[in-house]
Amino acid sequence: MPESVPGAGYVLGALAVMFVVTVALRAAPFVALAALKNSAFVAFLGRTMPAGVMVILVLYTLRDVGQTTWLPAAVGLAGTIAVHLWRRNAALSTGAGTGLYLVASALWT
Repeated sequence: MPESVPGAGYVLGALAVMFVVTVALRAAPFVALAALKNSAFVAFLGRTMPAGVMVILVLYTLRDVGQTTWLPAAVGLAGTIAVHLWRRNAALSTGAGTGLYLVASALWT
């Protein structure tokens, strides 16, 4: 039995549905944020989430540190904390910590 090719109407209908769903999903966060703009909960999340995300990332990164790789990880972490306390710039501290980790890894492992 030969396979049938869907008609142009079916393809256009499927594309229209995909278009509507994609636009709705991209617009949904903005609509929700406009409704919650002055919410105390959103303000609380704005204050606490950056620190919480950083803690989770640090714990995730350090979970596999072994006996031979702890020194480069400690150097990278200390460098990240020091640069962040000095400049209060997340991008700069992340880049500096990564660079320090790579240099330490090359020297000590």
